[in-house]
Amino acid sequence: MAKLRKIKRNLKSNRRYQDDYQLLSSQNPEYLKIFPFGKPFKCLNNWDEQGGVVGGHYFHQDLLVARIIFSEKPSCHIDVGSRIDGFVAHVASFREIEVFDIRPLDRDIAGIKFVQFNLMDELPDSFVACCDSLSCLHALEHFGLGRYGDPVAWNGHLVGLSNLTKMLKSGGTLYLSVPLGEQRIEFNAHRVFSAKYLLECVQSDFEVGTCSVVDDAGALHMNVSLDSKLLDNNFDCDYGCIILQLTKR
Repeated sequence: MAKLRKIKRNLKSNRRYQDDYQLLSSQNPEYLKIFPFGKPFKCLNNWDEQGGVVGGHYFHQDLLVARIIFSEKPSCHIDVGSRIDGFVAHVASFREIEVFDIRPLDRDIAGIKFVQFNLMDELPDSFVACCDSLSCLHALEHFGLGRYGDPVAWNGHLVGLSNLTKMLKSGGTLYLSVPLGEQRIEFNAHRVFSAKYLLECVQSDFEVGTCSVVDDAGALHMNVSLDSKLLDNNFDCDYGCIILQLTKR
């Protein structure tokens, strides 16, 4: 049934494409001497789309955390492994941001100081307590799975979290997000964390400020209650996203 609907939609879209082509061709033939038709570049699925994608893990976490950082105005903000073309770009539009990533970045970008570093390695003294604000958004789940050239290690997420903790000054803020659902490894893409396990991982070194969740439908729920029943059920998520704002003790 879904395949039949797709075929019907494609046929309808092609008819509209041909009609629009004929209409433009006939409107002003002289103008086509200035703008002649080139190679066809068919776009058949945009007529009934919305103006943009407003939802999902990255859209909500990037915007939410960038807004908080804008409001908080930390002295030094460092990001580890988040998307350059998402969250990092948001922050770089209004302040300087330092970025740590295991992958190289082969160009300079205004407002972004880049450091290539594997956060599963031993942390140099110069990186210890080096910032009062730190983010790691949708990145920790990859540590130790080898996807980005990092060494395969069952405890990669724990090593990474330990180093994140060391990088942050006492009283500093860590913004942390990971996939949320029944705990599992979907090798070699990522880990999915249960809410209870993630909170257990951070409770010895951090106080939880706020917790927000992007559900399976891509909607954001801000400042959710850490009620035990919600935690037990991972906020009804199979593959959601949990976003924690944490203060280092």
